[in-house]
Amino acid sequence: MPKVGMQPIRREQLIKATMAAINDVGLAEATVMRIARHAGVSAGIISHYFGGKDGLLEATMRQILTDLSQAVAERRRALGDDSPKAHIGAIIEGNFDRTQVSGPAAKTWLAFWASSMHHPALARLQTINDRRLYSNLCQQFRRVLPREQAQEAASTLAAMIDGLWLRGALAPQGLDADAARRLALAYRDQLLDAAR
Repeated sequence: MPKVGMQPIRREQLIKATMAAINDVGLAEATVMRIARHAGVSAGIISHYFGGKDGLLEATMRQILTDLSQAVAERRRALGDDSPKAHIGAIIEGNFDRTQVSGPAAKTWLAFWASSMHHPALARLQTINDRRLYSNLCQQFRRVLPREQAQEAASTLAAMIDGLWLRGALAPQGLDADAARRLALAYRDQLLDAAR
């Protein structure tokens, strides 16, 4: 009989082990056995909590997406300025938060993006993430730009954030989050300056 209250602890432990295994050997080689070894548990525990590797990968991505949402929300709550510029800056900062750019998280993101083309549950999560970023950016740009321009600005800035993130994650030295932030913030400023 499992101990009461162990489920959240086990789930977190297995999600961290999944990210560690993907970081070490990639998604294809991150077998249930390898993940279980990383977590120090039996492979049966993964089936018990997640139904298998696909369920565990989905839960891992849900956790990373939750971390992303929290990183953006925390920055937006801390703003002393309610301007679109400040809110867009918080969105950019959150997308390059340490929870999103660490080695294990970055490699898990890459595995997720690739896998989302073949797994409907992961594709759904990717669509939600894309729409959330676009919607949040568009809402802020809409405060200072006409609808079509706001939509275009949101699309291009979202693509820039994703592109900076992807290129950095694939670079041998890893993602330089500070440089990526600076570039995205500078582009935000160009888009907003054009509105004046």
